[in-house]
Amino acid sequence: MATIIPLTQVEPALIEQLLDEAFGPGRHARTAYRIREGADWLEALSFAVLDEDDMLAGTIQCWPIALIDPEGRAHPLLMVGPVAVLPGLQGEGFGKALMAASLGAIDAGFESGAPPLPQVLIGDEPYYGRWGFSAQNTGKWHCPGPFDRDRLLARTGNPAILPVEGMLVPWNR
Repeated sequence: MATIIPLTQVEPALIEQLLDEAFGPGRHARTAYRIREGADWLEALSFAVLDEDDMLAGTIQCWPIALIDPEGRAHPLLMVGPVAVLPGLQGEGFGKALMAASLGAIDAGFESGAPPLPQVLIGDEPYYGRWGFSAQNTGKWHCPGPFDRDRLLARTGNPAILPVEGMLVPWNR
């Protein structure tokens, strides 16, 4: 039985070790790291999953980012990820549990009547599409580094609020 806990309850060194195992030592060169560079992950939306032996099996983090439109306006977004599961435990539902926890917190956090901020991630649409992520509205978005346009995915209840074009950057840019 998997147990979801706040990521703040996990030692930072263990998080880094898990991310290295899941993505390799070159992970810091990835474009997703450039998009969220200098930002701190959002504690209320970031989680860890423990396996049946209470060992760390995976993590998910969410970050404040922005889409800067051609007029220079910043549109706030949440970047979901990385979703990291130890290689030997992938395919056992830990990633799904982490996504459900994080997206549930995002959606519940805006029960005041305001819709949740749109979310973005870099990943495979066949997997993340089950949560409403799609490349449908990101075709003219840009990233500060190389990326596969088909893997730049967004989730929002109202796509009309998303700028058609823009550059993804850290919120604190």
